[in-house]
Amino acid sequence: MKTTHTQDTNETMTISPASFSDEMYGLRPLSIGVHKSSIEAPEADVRIVTSGGLSIPAHSSVLASASRVMEKILDQPRKYRNSNKIIQILGVTNEAVVTFVRFLYSSRCSEEDIEMFGMHLLALSHVYSVSKLKQRCTKGLAGRLTIENVIDVLQLARLCDAPDLYIKCMKYVSKQFKAVEMTEGWKFLHNHDPWLELEILQYLDEVDLREKRRRKNKKEQSLYLQLSEAMDCLEHICTEGCTNVGPYDMDPIKSKTKKPCSKFSTCQGLQLLIRHFATCTKRVNGGCSRCKRMWQLLRLHSSMCDEPDHCRVPLCRQFKLKMGQDRKGDDARWRLLVRKVVSAKVLSSLSMAKRMRCPSWPRHK
Repeated sequence: MKTTHTQDTNETMTISPASFSDEMYGLRPLSIGVHKSSIEAPEADVRIVTSGGLSIPAHSSVLASASRVMEKILDQPRKYRNSNKIIQILGVTNEAVVTFVRFLYSSRCSEEDIEMFGMHLLALSHVYSVSKLKQRCTKGLAGRLTIENVIDVLQLARLCDAPDLYIKCMKYVSKQFKAVEMTEGWKFLHNHDPWLELEILQYLDEVDLREKRRRKNKKEQSLYLQLSEAMDCLEHICTEGCTNVGPYDMDPIKSKTKKPCSKFSTCQGLQLLIRHFATCTKRVNGGCSRCKRMWQLLRLHSSMCDEPDHCRVPLCRQFKLKMGQDRKGDDARWRLLVRKVVSAKVLSSLSMAKRMRCPSWPRHK
């Protein structure tokens, strides 16, 4: 796109101000009884010339107030003092320039204008520093991305310093990359703009890494939440008893008559593990994986328990004493695990409290 101002020497197709609507020149509708002929419009003192040879009359005061760049152009000294000022806007269609000039007068741009000339208007708004139009075009183009145009819009967003639109395009490409890779726009980019192609590929790698980290964190959080639930069930079984297992001092018949608890799926598995732990003979030699798991759950409970002297979970106090005597039994990785499980328990409690306060809060199945 080329922008200059010179004395007019080319043949152009001049459009008189009367050919434009009042809306373009920012005129309000006339009051009842007032004739248009009774109002004298200010004389146009600037001509905007397009690549197609269209000459648009305009007013320097309006252009200067709407665009700092045009203000600087109009303030430059003219070679011939009595000549009209000319601003050449080249590289875009006549219709796009007319729409641009209309915005400078009215500060309005329709959805149809964005649909037809959005990319041209974004380029013009950037070149002439018309921030309001630039924001309008950025938002409009972001909502009109397609597989066929996303690369062109991405290149333009990069050239016109439109970071929001640039990110929107990058996200769109990352979601539709297989289809975008088959378009003519991508083939042109591959052959003529390797730096932007590299930026896109690096962005795709970052998105892939973030997604892998997200899945890993989600899996870890699920594990911590399961361990937190297991700690609640362990206390529940050893304090109140559940369907098949209860405290050592509770009548087994009463324990068996209890109804399933709200976390029965976890509680049932833990009860089976406890019953196995109580009768297994291999655990003496450390040869039973299920017993090792139960041993770790008991140790985890002890690490989280604040009242080991009054706790009814087996071996809680013994584990506390052992960890106090043996520093190796409480290494950094184990402390990290304990913190993660405690955090998951707190978050679960807060989420439950919020669901109780707000019945419409979505429940996770």
